[in-house]
Amino acid sequence: MIPPTTGDNAEDPRAETDSAPAPEVGSTGGSAVDWDALPGPLCTRMAELAAAALGEMRAGDVPVSLRPVMRFAVAKRAKLGKSNLLAAMRDSAVFRATVLEWCRKNRPGVLEPWQSDPLAAATAAVLLGTVTAPHYVELIGYRTEHGKLRDRCDSAVSRAEKLAKENEQLRGELAEAREAAQRAEQHSGADADRLRKRLRQQGVQLKEYKDEVTRLRTELERITEVKDREVAEIAGERDRERGRALDERAKAQRADREAEVARQSAREARRGDEVRLALLLETLEGSVAGLRREIGANQRGDEISGPRPAETVSGVRAHSGTTDEVPDVAALDRLLALPAVHLIIDGYNVTKTGYPDLPLAEQRDRLAQQSAVLAARSGVEVTVVFDGANVVAVPNAGPRGVRVLFSEQGVQADDVIRGLVESEPRGRQLVVATSDREVVDSVRKRGAYAVASAVLLERINPA
Repeated sequence: MIPPTTGDNAEDPRAETDSAPAPEVGSTGGSAVDWDALPGPLCTRMAELAAAALGEMRAGDVPVSLRPVMRFAVAKRAKLGKSNLLAAMRDSAVFRATVLEWCRKNRPGVLEPWQSDPLAAATAAVLLGTVTAPHYVELIGYRTEHGKLRDRCDSAVSRAEKLAKENEQLRGELAEAREAAQRAEQHSGADADRLRKRLRQQGVQLKEYKDEVTRLRTELERITEVKDREVAEIAGERDRERGRALDERAKAQRADREAEVARQSAREARRGDEVRLALLLETLEGSVAGLRREIGANQRGDEISGPRPAETVSGVRAHSGTTDEVPDVAALDRLLALPAVHLIIDGYNVTKTGYPDLPLAEQRDRLAQQSAVLAARSGVEVTVVFDGANVVAVPNAGPRGVRVLFSEQGVQADDVIRGLVESEPRGRQLVVATSDREVVDSVRKRGAYAVASAVLLERINPA
């Protein structure tokens, strides 16, 4: 809808842009937009944004329908591939999310919620999926049709003015003919009749054009009144949505305060538990000391019979026939047979060694499934680490028995692997599967075994 206009602005629909409502940011229950019915200007704007975002996507994540237009420049891509870009925006939620994320990073002004330009506001509403997005689409469609009606009206007025000028010219010619008729008496009677007939015809046409102009103006006023009511309804809905958003923000603030109180209570309870545990340990130590005195047990730790856990680990390494770099599948199997082994896998290093031609998403799924089979057979703890850069949708969980991790933005998967190794207690068997020399050297210094990606693939790939 458009607000009511007066004076000169009533004749110019472009003067109504300052009163168009901005889209409601953060709405979650908006009606779906009919992408096939988007007006021409909005289609062009959405195609330009999608074409720009497409240029920064990785080739493996680009939808199949858009790969033919990837070789074009951005402007040519938006012009020649408009239908494909809009179809991808309509059919692929992942691609819409990619375009939205690109706009947040590169053109945040496109997503500003309060914009005076109706086309910009409609673009933001459609990208954000707000509740007023369908109304903005309808508003842009109305403005496009309004402009066409205005052009037709102006054309009719121009034709009427042209006919009026011709009519005046004919009246002048008729006056001249009458004077000539008076001078020539009966000799020019036929010419006068011809001019009168032509004048009558022009008068009829002039009346028809004036009637058409009146009809178009009446229709324009009716449409303007209807759209004014719709604009008022959208503004009311926007105010209601804003009130609901304020209520939700107040609830969130109350929840944060309650959570802080709960965390403070938990810290106080934990401190109390630690004090009670310390007292219990002192009591138990006194009891153990008393029992040792009664049974005459030797209290020197170096004379306790039986191997310690760390000595067991060293013995296994000494007799397993392996080194800090696992040379083959047999040595890997001996390591995986040890108790409480943790296998850490450098995801993309292994998949690009074994099946580099697959798309990245299929590489991740295949390695996760094969690792789950290995974990089920051997009982080892398995963690697979992938580089999280350029991953649009991160899976919530991996297969049963496998922990799948993605590095944060700006953090490499190699650093995550080193952090996992450092977080483990000394003495636990750790095996890191990678062919990256820097990672191998760093994890070996921290006491972990290193197995080449090819050896792990030989172990997990079905024969």
